[in-house]
Amino acid sequence: MLGKTASGLFWMFRYLERAEATARLLDAGFRIALTRAGSSRSEWESVLTTVGQLKAFKERHGDATSSKVMEFLLTDRQNPSSIICMVKAARDNARAVRIALTREVWEATNESWMTLDKLLSGKIAEADLPDVLTTIRQQNALVRGATNGTMLRNDGYNFLRLGTFVERADNTARILDVKYYLLLPSVSQVGSALDIKQWETILRSVSALRSYTWLNGATVNPRDIAQFLILHEQMPRSLAFCYNKIADNLGYLAKNYDNRTEACEMADRIQLDYLGRSMDTIFDDGLHEFIEGFLSANDRLARQITKDYSFEVTA
Repeated sequence: MLGKTASGLFWMFRYLERAEATARLLDAGFRIALTRAGSSRSEWESVLTTVGQLKAFKERHGDATSSKVMEFLLTDRQNPSSIICMVKAARDNARAVRIALTREVWEATNESWMTLDKLLSGKIAEADLPDVLTTIRQQNALVRGATNGTMLRNDGYNFLRLGTFVERADNTARILDVKYYLLLPSVSQVGSALDIKQWETILRSVSALRSYTWLNGATVNPRDIAQFLILHEQMPRSLAFCYNKIADNLGYLAKNYDNRTEACEMADRIQLDYLGRSMDTIFDDGLHEFIEGFLSANDRLARQITKDYSFEVTA
């Protein structure tokens, strides 16, 4: 497969996954802000920190208010990290590699862009935010469904899956870190009603509250949640699940090209070094430090994939 085609598929699905993750973070920020009687600025700043946009936001808008953050991350066409820009980038990549997509995947992607372009054309009222974010997730699900239902399991499918799970692992780690490291005002509130409500909101943001309660009952325990989002191999947004899929797709490519690349070795090391640990070890070493290390390793893997298969790096 041409490197340009591989790059287009990889980044098309990274942008789709990133747009959905941003929508999930906005939903989490909105819900968490409702749990506090006072200022919700810290919640919105935590969302901006999670997506790496706090500095850029403050340079343009100053204090983080709900309306400003929603506009910046939803509808701002001058911000390449806004949802509307990321969906457009996904659609542009899809158009560039249209020959490698089934008709159903292209049509779902194009329809998603047209729907969201219209939906996000003006200012979004705070009362409408939950419905808007639901529509964004639904449109992404349509593309994902068309992909899983119609794409041949060939090289192109492997590259788009790599884009999906590299991005998803990054997003899950950031969502977990923003709760553990940024949101709770003080150690004294650990285990409080506020703490529990925020953890529940984090689970909702990754569509994991129902599956978590199936396994753990109604008790919301930060350690169990961290284990669920990091090490549980059946949870489709956990780090372990994502890296099992990354290893599988890199393995398929290695077999197809009879070449086990450095990216394959790197993925194996990440699974061993980060996802082969026990939760006791992770907590003893520091969850925030674990996540920072994982994020750095995940980024290095993404860059190694682009190097091994000769396609350009974008952002």
